[in-house]
Amino acid sequence: MADPRFYDNRGPFSLAQVCVGIGVPLPEGAEGSAVVYDLATLGAAGRGQLSFFAGGRLSEDFSRTAAAFCLVPAKLGRAVPPAGAVLIPCASPPHVFAAVANMFYPDASLAIWLQDRAIDPTAEIGENVNLAPGVVIGPGVQVGSGTRIGPNVAIGRGVAIGRDCEIGANVSISHALIGDRVTILPGAQIGSPGFGFANGETGHTKIPQLGRVIVQDGVEIGACTAIDRGALADTVIGEGTKIDNLVQIGHNVHIGRHCIVVSQVGISGSSILGDFVVLGGQVGVSDHCKVGDHARLGGRTAMIVAQELEGGKDYAGAPAKPLMEWIRELHAVAGLIKRPKRSEHD
Repeated sequence: MADPRFYDNRGPFSLAQVCVGIGVPLPEGAEGSAVVYDLATLGAAGRGQLSFFAGGRLSEDFSRTAAAFCLVPAKLGRAVPPAGAVLIPCASPPHVFAAVANMFYPDASLAIWLQDRAIDPTAEIGENVNLAPGVVIGPGVQVGSGTRIGPNVAIGRGVAIGRDCEIGANVSISHALIGDRVTILPGAQIGSPGFGFANGETGHTKIPQLGRVIVQDGVEIGACTAIDRGALADTVIGEGTKIDNLVQIGHNVHIGRHCIVVSQVGISGSSILGDFVVLGGQVGVSDHCKVGDHARLGGRTAMIVAQELEGGKDYAGAPAKPLMEWIRELHAVAGLIKRPKRSEHD
């Protein structure tokens, strides 16, 4: 469910109101007066909450969900509801979920915030905090003692920043909880909406992004790096991880402790990196990938969708494969190129 520090829930709504609002029939046998309080992922949903299942790799989560209501593809037929959930058939669960999310959180996608003073009076600023000229701090923000914030930094509503942090000029932070001793270099963007759309023949529908960014203690985030907030769950950067300049981290990504992420890396949504993982320059990680602890990926390595790499090994190539296997393939191809052409008399 969305964190109330960052999002205003316009609900609850009755199930009948939700169905009318999204233009789908009330499910057969369902009580229209049943109350929908909030939205959540399949794994986190509980009593009074609505989730969605579009098929594919989340089948196991769907079978175990405790959601009270769940949007499902119409082609799913008369599936047995998991744990007694009310199934709501629809043509495209992602599109319909976007409509429901806009009912509950119509302001979630606002890219700016407006206030009549630079430092909101409800913000809590600790001792020995240094604020440079041009800093804007929104309502409910918490800044720990000893933190220093550079010129023209914008910190949105509800953000919490720990002790002894260093935040460079022109940084933007929203929908985020930042630990102690975190360094954020100039121009970084933390907590912008994830790149989430429901795609169709008529265009692309924006899915409201209702998660957060969690940055644990001792992290460094490079200049002009962008870390998107989660869609419903959180984007997490583990303790002690060091991220270089110009890195893109998508929504719902989980990066473990003490990882190294070098410049121009791109990590797509819902991918998971274990502890002490190293990603060389320009590595590309597709969505829903998993990288085990202590794995190392050489520069320009590319992982395909949902690929999993075992920990403790070195990888290279596109798609990613064990380093020595990739080197043998390069030598084999080079050997084919160098092989002399046969003459007509051979």
